Amino acid sequence: MMTTKEEMIERQLKGRGIHDPKVINAMWEVDRSIFVPDDILEHTYEDRALPIGKEQTISQPYIVAYMAQALDLSPNDVVLEIGTGCGYNAAVLSRIVSHVYSIEVIEWLANLAKQNLREVGYRNITIRHGDGYKGWPEEAPFDAIVLTAAPPAIPEPLKLQLKIGGRLLAPVGTGIQQLVLLERTGKDFFEDTPLLPVQFVPMTGEAQKRPGSSS
Repeated sequence: MMTTKEEMIERQLKGRGIHDPKVINAMWEVDRSIFVPDDILEHTYEDRALPIGKEQTISQPYIVAYMAQALDLSPNDVVLEIGTGCGYNAAVLSRIVSHVYSIEVIEWLANLAKQNLREVGYRNITIRHGDGYKGWPEEAPFDAIVLTAAPPAIPEPLKLQLKIGGRLLAPVGTGIQQLVLLERTGKDFFEDTPLLPVQFVPMTGEAQKRPGSSS
């Protein structure tokens, strides 16, 4: 039996602790079916990641909502996303904040995301193809940074592109990963809070050569 968007919102999100009205509204507004391949559209609102080709996936709705809620976003925030994927997460974030900058290391995925986002007509998202390890310094500092792939440790350049008081959310580790919320509390001070065990694809590129510091 096909899961409806209403069931996704009520059971998967509200039923599991997603309560921020900005997040709920964003999850309702974004049409996930645009980001899902045509041959699996009947699975659009199921509570799981779905394959989008070449061993890549679109994230589970609950995780997208959980991460957005954990970042405690505001309408004037500017967000950096590392790992655009098919563009779904950026689309959700863009309904909450002022602008989303997103970097995708896989060129065909970056192009797919641009195509998907043109289709939904969201104009406050800028996508770049490249390695996200060093972030997007010319647009820094950011109110929030979110990683959708797991580095061995949080890259130092990303930490330094946070505003003071800014928050970074990342799955961290190899094998068993922990979703970590990091807050920049001062110029050289950071506080991190582990949230829950997760399973994301590893962050590739420079993150594997220069893991940086996790705290």
